Amino acid sequence: MSNPAFKFDHVHIISENPRASADWYVEMFGATIVADTVARGAPQIFVGLGGMTILIRGRRPGEAPAAARPIRPYADFSSHNTWGTDHFGFLYEGDLGAFCAELRAKGVRFAVELKKGVNGSLLCYVAAPDGVSIELMQS
Repeated sequence: MSNPAFKFDHVHIISENPRASADWYVEMFGATIVADTVARGAPQIFVGLGGMTILIRGRRPGEAPAAARPIRPYADFSSHNTWGTDHFGFLYEGDLGAFCAELRAKGVRFAVELKKGVNGSLLCYVAAPDGVSIELMQS
């Protein structure tokens, strides 16, 4: 059993353009902007999606963030091929194929096209702003 003292709170993304990034999550996934603030000299936008918070912040004074590596295919998997977080994922309750078609019509790029995963369920990886990869899995 997992430790009940812990509850997941947020994913934190550093963005070159936090407003555009937050708007992308709203437009593509139907997310909600919960708060739009400034902290430590940088814009900080809280985006709610799927019961979690995606905290998107801009460059703080003195920072020089490096670009993220793009996800790339290997023999039977895909990876950013760097240490640290590779991606985060959402279960999608509905027709994932139809949803992906809607996203594609809006101009979304897929780092990994819709396919059957190891357990036979459908999944894909969306290329989100700021080099972020998001896995969508059929619920």
